Amino acid sequence: MEHPNKAEAHHTHDHAGAKNELTRNERLVHTVLEGADGPLGAYAILDAVREAGMRSPPQVYRALERLQQRGLAHRIERLNAFVACRRDECDGTATIFAICENCGCAREFADGTFDGFVTDWMRDNSFAMRLSRCELVGLCLACQPPS
Repeated sequence: MEHPNKAEAHHTHDHAGAKNELTRNERLVHTVLEGADGPLGAYAILDAVREAGMRSPPQVYRALERLQQRGLAHRIERLNAFVACRRDECDGTATIFAICENCGCAREFADGTFDGFVTDWMRDNSFAMRLSRCELVGLCLACQPPS
């Protein structure tokens, strides 16, 4: 059975369509996130867009908030940083990040089984979820000691 609040908790979005609606500042911030090798803090983003005319942290934070609302960016709580959404088609499944506690890399993925578990738990516990994000913390392959 579909959870009645699933539409509020998870939303499907179209990256191409959402990108067409970006303001200049949102486009600048999104371009920086897309070109980054890993998660970026707001001040690192500000440094990257300063020459293009964005000079204050509130400008960056507003752009980041709207990018998140459109599904084009995610905030990684553990790192207090942001990444561009790397899934071409976000189909309403929960966002999961595998975060390396050594190098800080973060990999985004989805899992239908996990999403089903969360949806069932919400239904069984009458919980109306606003946001679904799971952060797995460990060591990436490059940072693991040789076995």
